[in-house]
Amino acid sequence: MTKDNVLQALSTVQEPDLGKDLVTLNMVRDIEIDGNYVSFTVVLTTPACPLKEQIKNACITAIKAIQPASIVKVNFTSSTTTIRADKSTVLPGVRNIIAVVSGKGGVGKSTVSANLALALAKGGASVGLLDADIYGPSVPIMFGVRGERPIMTEINGKGMIVPLDRYGIKLLSIGLLVDEKNAVVWRGPMASNAIRQFITDVNWGELDYLVIDMPPGTGDIHLTLMQTAPVTGVVVVTTPQDVALADAKKGIAMFGQAQMNVPIIGLVENMSYFTPAELPGHKYYIFGKEGGKRLAEEYDLPFLGQIPLVQSIREGGDIGVPAMLNDDEITKEAFLEFAGTVARSVSMRNAHMKSEEVAEVVEEK
Repeated sequence: MTKDNVLQALSTVQEPDLGKDLVTLNMVRDIEIDGNYVSFTVVLTTPACPLKEQIKNACITAIKAIQPASIVKVNFTSSTTTIRADKSTVLPGVRNIIAVVSGKGGVGKSTVSANLALALAKGGASVGLLDADIYGPSVPIMFGVRGERPIMTEINGKGMIVPLDRYGIKLLSIGLLVDEKNAVVWRGPMASNAIRQFITDVNWGELDYLVIDMPPGTGDIHLTLMQTAPVTGVVVVTTPQDVALADAKKGIAMFGQAQMNVPIIGLVENMSYFTPAELPGHKYYIFGKEGGKRLAEEYDLPFLGQIPLVQSIREGGDIGVPAMLNDDEITKEAFLEFAGTVARSVSMRNAHMKSEEVAEVVEEK
């Protein structure tokens, strides 16, 4: 067995999402051979890759096909892909920016954003979460950081905000800068300026993913964000009932080619079904069944998954311990599958689409 034999064997192993073999994609490193013992490292496109076990088994099968007596050890590392084209200083260390949007409020967008960030981090990615909902920030409550304040630091002579660190992810919200008892009564330009500062005046550091929890609807803040930062793509959140689906269509239209030309990573259906804690195998479709899936098919968008309506999700958000951190395996599995699909979609987007650029918004006259 030689290194050339190993590479020849692994050239038959396809990366499931990118459609090419591991050797062509230069994903095989550090081959070591000692008699029948063979080890090597596969460099994944994201640490949150949900296909590790599938790739591992395919590699072992390929090696044993040419040397049945081989003892094969497959190691994994990752180099999160990015194709940012901008050369500016806007979020220079952030590889991918994911905006989580919804056409209307009340669909659980903040819950989805928080648990998406945590699930990506659980896979080994470095993650930040920006709460861009100026008028109704939820992150301080959901992460148990109410009353805490970020600190300031100076970088290259400029004062920068340092995000909080909670559960292994970096957090920032307007709710950490103003008293929660006070309403934020700002006109559009003031809110837009705040979002611009969250992008340009915050030291996010090196991140694989920055998840942005957007306000509901379609308005100034959305326009400002897309014109300020090169967003990798958006995740649209809806619930199964018709009234939510009708508003989700507006969000899809806003980010589509006619308006912003920002890639839509896919659509996720929240509150898909109710599962009682005492009957984990039962599903009650309170808000309708598979409306989000049908909407994704109608617009030819990837369907990213279904998140159940479970009491522990609400309780965790209220006490500052999001669902990804509790003991409800059903909910955790749903969020992990969802996050894995998002990570895969981002990797495919980076492999097959042109570089991100700041959106050129086409506004109606």
